[in-house]
Amino acid sequence: MENQLNTPQDLAQAYAALQAETPHLRIRQAAQKLGVAELSLLELELGGRCIRLENKPQEILASLAPLGRLMALSRNPYVVHERKGIYENVSFMGPTQQLGLVVNPDIDLRLFLSSWTYVYAVGIPKGKEMLHGLQFFDHRGEAVHKVYCTKESNMEAYQQLLDKFRAEDQSPLALLPYPAWEGPEASKEEVDVAAFQQDWLNLQDTHDFFGMLKRHGLARQDALRLAPGGHARQMEKAAVTQMLEKASETGQPIMVFVGNKGCIQIHTGPVKRIVERGTWINVMDPDFNLHLDLAGVAEAWWVRKPSADGIVSSLELFDEQGELIAYFFGARKPGIPEREDWRALLETLPVLVQPESV
Repeated sequence: MENQLNTPQDLAQAYAALQAETPHLRIRQAAQKLGVAELSLLELELGGRCIRLENKPQEILASLAPLGRLMALSRNPYVVHERKGIYENVSFMGPTQQLGLVVNPDIDLRLFLSSWTYVYAVGIPKGKEMLHGLQFFDHRGEAVHKVYCTKESNMEAYQQLLDKFRAEDQSPLALLPYPAWEGPEASKEEVDVAAFQQDWLNLQDTHDFFGMLKRHGLARQDALRLAPGGHARQMEKAAVTQMLEKASETGQPIMVFVGNKGCIQIHTGPVKRIVERGTWINVMDPDFNLHLDLAGVAEAWWVRKPSADGIVSSLELFDEQGELIAYFFGARKPGIPEREDWRALLETLPVLVQPESV
């Protein structure tokens, strides 16, 4: 739907009509249909079940531990990652504290806070109950991270947090258009392929991979196409479904990374209950849920990176714009070689057979 909505009143009427037509439509899907940012729909509830908080994400995130067990949610257009746990071991670094870490066995996040612009406390009707939580948005009105209370959460501590960080200004913002999903920067035109491949082979830490790409002016997908022999292999898109099913069958722990430009969320552990629904492959475990829309996967790659601990292998998924939407590793800690069962699992996945050139 083209955005011809000029006022919150126009938007409220259009949203009500859309909800009547499609009662179970999620707010993000509704925002896309109406051509506005999710934040603009949320703000229709200001003064009711939505409260704007001060834009102090560092302080707010560092104040979550007393709330106890929460559910962290991070997503992009094609993948949703939900993990339950406690927000402990929260730290920030950099000259302006814009890089954040939340490092725990359950809640494990990498935060890029320069784009975090708005924070809200929200109540969402869920049957006869209300689901309470915090939602963080970037300057475009795109949600970068959400935190929801669970039945084990300390609701008194949650209310105290709301009282402490409630913003004075509760007036609605101007309507924001639905933000386009931005792809990665394009590769530069001329690349020294030999130098790039040698740098790849010389890697000692997988965390240096992104810096290497930046140094050579390469988008990640292009880099995989130029990888040294045997270090990147394009797979069938079905590989991710088979990988999750086989990881479930064997019980081996894996690492699941999902993110956007403001946050990367990580699950480390087994995946047990795998459910396919339409184009979606889902992990439906008590403490971890993953929802991955296979229709959004344009390419899948098996990638091998050298490290001080030997080769580290990943399965990486890209959308049609070349954006990395999810990636998977065998569970491991620094100083420990890659799991043999993970490497063996990857060997069983279907490789994309490239058509022969004419």
